[in-house]
Amino acid sequence: MSWFESLILGLVQGLTEFLPVSSSAHLRLTAAFFDWEDPGAAFTAITQIGTEAAVLIYFRKDIGRIISAWFRSLTNKAMRSDHDAQMGWLVIVGSIPIGVLGVTLKDQIEGPFRDLRITATMLIVVGVIIGIADRMAARDESGGKHRAPTQRKSLEDLGVRDGLIFGLCQACALIPGVSRSGATISGGLFMGYRREAAARYSFLLAIPAVLASGLFETKDALEGGHVEWGPTIFATIVAFVVGYAVIAWFMKFISTKSFMPFVWYRIALGILVIVLVSVGALSPHAAESAG
Repeated sequence: MSWFESLILGLVQGLTEFLPVSSSAHLRLTAAFFDWEDPGAAFTAITQIGTEAAVLIYFRKDIGRIISAWFRSLTNKAMRSDHDAQMGWLVIVGSIPIGVLGVTLKDQIEGPFRDLRITATMLIVVGVIIGIADRMAARDESGGKHRAPTQRKSLEDLGVRDGLIFGLCQACALIPGVSRSGATISGGLFMGYRREAAARYSFLLAIPAVLASGLFETKDALEGGHVEWGPTIFATIVAFVVGYAVIAWFMKFISTKSFMPFVWYRIALGILVIVLVSVGALSPHAAESAG
């Protein structure tokens, strides 16, 4: 991997990690379109540490409160009813599905799931799902001629059942093309949560999973020597800087705007990839790494 490739891939990772468009799909497609070697699941996982560092800094006050309250709740029964302490447990509960499936499906994630036909299909299907969830939320928020606006749920309403459902939605993002934020936010919208609440929990929920995955892949890379560390670290730093700016923009965007631009983009990109593969202009395994 050249330094130019790492710059572009770092930019792509930072730009797409928090938007509901799938960063893993965009890394895979960027390599395929430019006829570069597939950066691979290890590169994706390690560069995601950069974007998660952006989450840690952006939500540092929330995270600090949650961690502090959670630790105190271990010894102080009165703290167990505290919302921040409960959020700590709910992040742990919500992380279980992706932890189990990530280990169970590791070979598929690094192999068959990277087929561009699967990626394109997921871009389209999940795009439609996000669109339906977005329209449902918009209808509830605006009401109609014959009904008042519906009060949607906040994070104070989050319980174990909803936390697990959020977690299952996040686990779907193990397949390139799904999108971690797209799956979890749309899942939250279907369960009746406000956009901001679903996005905030989505970002908090991603922290343990992404950091664990990144550290696991880093350990494997150190033992196997199959990662070019200079370009990978550079891409991770680029992803951090760009990712922080994207979080700040996205949290403001979702408070007043629709997800439909992302929906149409996903569908258009998915159709383009299917057409290119169908006519032979792009191999479904284009640029796949030998490892």
